[in-house]
Formats: sequence, structure tokens, C-alpha cells
Amino acid sequence: MAGANEGMSAGEAEVVDLCRELIAIDTSNYGDHSGPGERAAAEYVAEKLDEVGVEPTIYESHPGRASVVARIPGADPGRAPLLIHGHLDVVPADAADWTHHPFAGEVADDCVWGRGAVDMKDMDAMVLAVLRQRMREGRTPPRDIVLAFLADEEAGGTWGAQFLVDKHPELFADCSEAISEVGGFSFTVNDDRRLYLIETAEKGIAWMRLTARGTAGHGSMVNRDNAVTELADAIARLGRHEFPVRLTTTVRTFLEEVCDAYGIPFEEDDVEATVARLGPIASMIGATLRHTVNPTVLDGGYKANVIPGTASAQVDGRFLPGMEEEYFAEIDRLIGPKVTREFIHHLPSVETEFEGGLVSAMSESLLAEDPGARAVPYCLSGGTDAKSFQRLGIRNYGFAPLKLPPELNFSGMFHGVDERVPVDGLRFGVRVLDRFIDLS
Repeated sequence: MAGANEGMSAGEAEVVDLCRELIAIDTSNYGDHSGPGERAAAEYVAEKLDEVGVEPTIYESHPGRASVVARIPGADPGRAPLLIHGHLDVVPADAADWTHHPFAGEVADDCVWGRGAVDMKDMDAMVLAVLRQRMREGRTPPRDIVLAFLADEEAGGTWGAQFLVDKHPELFADCSEAISEVGGFSFTVNDDRRLYLIETAEKGIAWMRLTARGTAGHGSMVNRDNAVTELADAIARLGRHEFPVRLTTTVRTFLEEVCDAYGIPFEEDDVEATVARLGPIASMIGATLRHTVNPTVLDGGYKANVIPGTASAQVDGRFLPGMEEEYFAEIDRLIGPKVTREFIHHLPSVETEFEGGLVSAMSESLLAEDPGARAVPYCLSGGTDAKSFQRLGIRNYGFAPLKLPPELNFSGMFHGVDERVPVDGLRFGVRVLDRFIDLS
């Protein structure tokens, strides 16, 4: 009987096992250095690169918080290198909620299951599979490739990408462009047409602590200067506020492409109706139509009969590219003069043009594997390590190519339960990335 991997390239044949083995290394990031596995995952990646003649270096920013960087020489050393980066950490998972254990890396129903299957050990595995194959075959990329497998992305990148950009910028200083996660996946319009969403923009991140100060006193007394009341009013105003729709260049282009694919007019006055047609990804795209702010944590007082002198809250703010100043002006108006704010975490927005040779390489490599493919730009409502690398002047794209079945709620599995990636999707991604490297 013919082998199950007959007719596949070496990269296609091993990508599933690479993904499974990475998932089986528990790299949960709790944001407090207590995660068990980033160093183990970095050593695994370094070993896989070393096996094929790539010389990796492990950089440890804090005990156990490790990243791997390597460079593969290209045919034209005069060209700026391409950075390919991915993170090795994942958000935590409660096994009791899952159909298959989140750190078992099981294959079931033609999918690889586990925490990180879509965010983003699938891409890590595809990159490893492609480059291991190319190195074994002696195939030189057209330009240098810088590889970075990073720690701590799920907590903002302080101990991963930010650390490397701050302490070792020379590793990436000559890179002009980068690809990484949350892009390149398909959205099915019909049997003959699939849009592949290429991330070219990200909203900025502002996790803030709000503090109200008042007059402490006995709970039985009349108190017109109550910190809890002042904070509650501010939080209620923020939580109920809806920012107006503001179409950035990326979002406008995406919506125009969607309308064209569906054969409907682009109605700028009713873009939310267009977004509603997108099914499971509507919530992800809808969050990029406007600024957002969501209260997430409240903390005030310590006893029922004591009015505290201070009360605090935390909020998650996300602002559109190019509109940071107006966003914070509105936040300050909403919280009022008696509440102060400070940043817990503040990262910039990202936006780059959907044009040039790298974009053409993405489109051509997708079309070669899927004649119904159409690459379109989109804006991510969350954030990635692109925010760190843009500080070095690197243009960033989300391009982790996957051809997905239309019924799979892919966007809903980011940080969700029963995260999984189709086996065929991983192999598709290997083929696309291999061709993309030759075209880039």
C-alpha cells in the first residue's frame, strides 16, 4: 500500500509532526514569568534548525524567557533581508473545556488540535518545514532570510520582540520587510472565489489604569466626594460610548474588495451592513471600523462601611492607525477631570501599503495553489510583534497562508476553546510559503 505521504514534498510530509510537537510543549504565558515552556520550545526550534545547517542563537531576556534568531544567506547579499518571525508562547488553556487536551497535539477529524494550532504554532511549523526542506535540497533564497522565533508575544512582547529590538537591533537593522501571523488565511465567497486576508494594519493598544481620588470616611455619612462613585460614573461613560465609524485606507480597501467579490455596491454610509455579510469574521472586521474601549477590571474599597479614598479600574483601549491623538482626547473627555489615567501597556498602531514586490509575491504564490484566490488587505483589531519591528522601519505583513474549509470558524479560535488547524491547510501553507520565498 502506498504511503500516506507519497507525492508530498519533504516539508509537507513533516509539517504536521512539527506542529504537533510544538503544541505538546506547554508555552503558556501568564504574564508573570511563571510559564513553563518558552525555553524548551526555543531549544526545540534551535535543534531543528541546527539539524539542517542553520546556526541559531538563543537569546534569554529573563530566566526561561527565550527567543531564537538565525540568518540564512541569500543569493544576493546586496538586497535587504526578509524577516520571518513567529512567537512560541500561547495563552493559557483549561483542559476541562476542550474536546482534545490542549497540549496533546492530537490529530482528529483531519485537524491538528491544541493551544497554538492557529496562534501561532501552525505558522512556526510551516516555516520550519519549508526551510528545513530548502536547506536539505541546497536551495538558496533570493535574499537573506532572518528568522525569529519569539517569546512573550501574548503579553505584549516585552521579553521577546521588544527586548530584541531594544538590546539587539543589529540582528534586524538591515531588514526591509517582514511576514508573520494573522494573515493569509482564506475567506470563502463561493465555490470559485476565496479572499485571502493579508494583514497590513493593526490598531494601537492602550491598556490603562484609571484612578479616582476622593475623601475617605465612614460609610454611614453623607459623602459628596466619593471615589467609587466618581470612578463608576467614568467607567459607565466609557463602557457605553460608541465611537463613530472612521474608515482607514486599509479598511476601506478591504470593504471595497469584499463588495466587488460579492457583486454589490460599496455603501460608505452603511458599511456595517457589508461587514454583517462576512459571517464568523464579522466581529473581527467590525472592530476595525472604529476606536474601542472596554472596562475590564474594577478595584475599590476594602470594607462595606468604609468609603475609600481611592478607587481604580483597568480598561482595554484600541485606536485606529493615524488617529491616536484624537482617541486619547476623547478618552480624557469621557473620564472627566477627577479621574486620572496611566498606561499599563501602550503600543502603537501599524499600517503599511498593500503594494510592491512582496505583495505581488504573496498573490502569485496563492494563485499558484488556489486559482480562486484573491489577496486583499485588512486591519487587525488586536496586535502582534509587528509593533516592535516597525520601530526599525520594517514594513510588516501578516502572511501565514492557509486554505480553510468555509464552515470553520477560524477567527473564533484565536484564544478560544478547541483551537485546531486543518492538516490540508498546513500542507497548503508549506507549498505557498516555499514558492513565496522564491518570489520574494
